[in-house]
Amino acid sequence: MSASALGEPAASGGLALPFAAVRARLGLVALLFAIAAAAWWSTVDRMRGMDAGPGTRLGTLGWFVGVWVVMMAAMMFPSVAPTAALYARMTQSRSPVAPLVFAGGYLVTWAAAGVGAFAISDLGGRAVGDALAWHRGGRWFCGAVLAIAAVYELTPFKDVCLGKCRSPLGFLLGAWRDGVSGALQMGAKHGAWCVGCCWALMAALFALGVMSIAWMAFIAGLIAVEKLIPSRRLATYGTAALLLALGVLLVVAPDLIPGFTVPGSGTM
Repeated sequence: MSASALGEPAASGGLALPFAAVRARLGLVALLFAIAAAAWWSTVDRMRGMDAGPGTRLGTLGWFVGVWVVMMAAMMFPSVAPTAALYARMTQSRSPVAPLVFAGGYLVTWAAAGVGAFAISDLGGRAVGDALAWHRGGRWFCGAVLAIAAVYELTPFKDVCLGKCRSPLGFLLGAWRDGVSGALQMGAKHGAWCVGCCWALMAALFALGVMSIAWMAFIAGLIAVEKLIPSRRLATYGTAALLLALGVLLVVAPDLIPGFTVPGSGTM
């Protein structure tokens, strides 16, 4: 890859190109944050009053996937913005729409993950029936999901996936594809690494109440902390401790969890 592709000043452009490139990258980051803010607003509007705790009905596949994609834009775009900005810098002399296509490919992968989550929830619910109702095995099942999510935070695979998210330059250089189609492929591949990094946190969201705005914000905060703070070990161990504590509380005293909706209680 040429120096100009990486954002070095062009010989004929003097200082104009770097300033223009900086403005473009800042504009892209601002756009992604604006999309995330709009997605949060839309999610709050559409999901108001829908939180029934763990086991909340997901509706039809089409409705859920639509809501899920908006949720992922709200939750993930702020933490993926640095990668998209770096990609924009590396493609500043190429298609100006490529960074947006990159972000679109990222969402495509998360949409596929949403379809998978819906299938697991729907087929699993039909298979076990009322065995996982809250007043039967549901509390223990959700506690186990949170415990598994906590353990996954400390696994080598989590570490590898998180490394790809925390080192965008290494990912982009290793996965580089030219053109708009390449942007779509790279975005989808980056999304796949992100799914590998965050699937357990999303499972924890289902265990806590997937239609809860408060728990969405909590999980989004954990994702941002893991991807952005300097100490990777502090982030993953801290997240694991929080998830494990929530799992224990959910089993022994769910009423003590702030913002948690106990199924059937009718209160938040």
